[in-house]
Amino acid sequence: MWKHIAANAMTLGIVGIVVLIGLIQIGKSQWSEPGPLAEPTFFEVPRGANLTQVSSALERQGIIVSDSVFRLGVRYTERDDEIKFGTYEIPARATMPEILDIITAGGPSVFPYTVTHLLRASGPEVRVRERQPGSSDLIEIATFVPGVDPVPEAYTALVESGEPITWRISVAPGLTSWEVIEGLKSADFLTGAEELGVPAEGTLAPDTYEVARGAEAGTLIDRMQDAQERVIAEAWANRAPGLPLADPLEMLTLASIIEKETGVAEERALVSGVFVNRLNQGMRLQTDPTVIYGVTEGRGSLGRGLRRSELDRMTPYNTYLIDGLPPGPIANPSAAAIRAAVDPAETDYVFFVADGTGGHAFAETLAEHNENVAAWRAIEAARESVEN
Repeated sequence: MWKHIAANAMTLGIVGIVVLIGLIQIGKSQWSEPGPLAEPTFFEVPRGANLTQVSSALERQGIIVSDSVFRLGVRYTERDDEIKFGTYEIPARATMPEILDIITAGGPSVFPYTVTHLLRASGPEVRVRERQPGSSDLIEIATFVPGVDPVPEAYTALVESGEPITWRISVAPGLTSWEVIEGLKSADFLTGAEELGVPAEGTLAPDTYEVARGAEAGTLIDRMQDAQERVIAEAWANRAPGLPLADPLEMLTLASIIEKETGVAEERALVSGVFVNRLNQGMRLQTDPTVIYGVTEGRGSLGRGLRRSELDRMTPYNTYLIDGLPPGPIANPSAAAIRAAVDPAETDYVFFVADGTGGHAFAETLAEHNENVAAWRAIEAARESVEN
């Protein structure tokens, strides 16, 4: 009898071992083989979530086949304390090790929705877009001008839904500091903008900045200033020799004029070369954007052409009447414009005028320049006749 019991126990033990080995093999297979996810998806790890909560959510959303296998694998690799909160994009058929790498990597969250508050010379604009997992294409949900257009229901519904959203402020190059502050006041996801003073002209780096909803506008201004300080320091340290610029402020002033004179990237160094030639030859810069700044004091665009009386009015920024550079920047220049200011093209050009294509016609002599001006005026006249 005892022999019979012992034999049965041994048999059961062997069966148990076989079953255990089988389960281990299944678990190892499930851990390393492609997962069940048919299409890419977004997955959120909430702040403070533990491994059990994360693994259960992964199985519930059809990203993994077994939460218990995932937990065992994570603990076996001793990475259960490395999981970071955030929203992540999980590719189709991702294995459990790949998923673990993604949710432990951290970094900026990848949200399906993006709200971008654009600050432009023509005024602010809000763009609401959605990105499908696995695609870089953005689908436009809504676009509106804050304070002018009715707030779209799609935007209101999205905010109220609690869906994860990437909030961005995008600052166009060439805006004045006053325009930046006024634009931030219309961003409903920032706080404290109404209390801000106007920063020194030229000290804000144009760029796109991600912020948290409810973030302090003052903190964003600090980030812009820190970024611009780094660009200024690097550009000044790497400036070309022999430039007619006494200090970083003059560099920034020239960069702001370059920024306002051309929106064509390939022209920046050439425009810089023209102004450097003028400074070296003792010629006045004679650039309209500086005159406009003297009229508006940076508080928005002029909205029309300059009048003769304004060209004849003495201000510290009227480069038709003053020698050299104006006393300071007339806008917040981009890093590209700042680099162009200290690395001008080697050229004999000392004149340029618009050519009707968005770029400019350059000239070495006044006679050539007058021909280019006449051509531009003919283009302007033709356009006016079409409009009228």
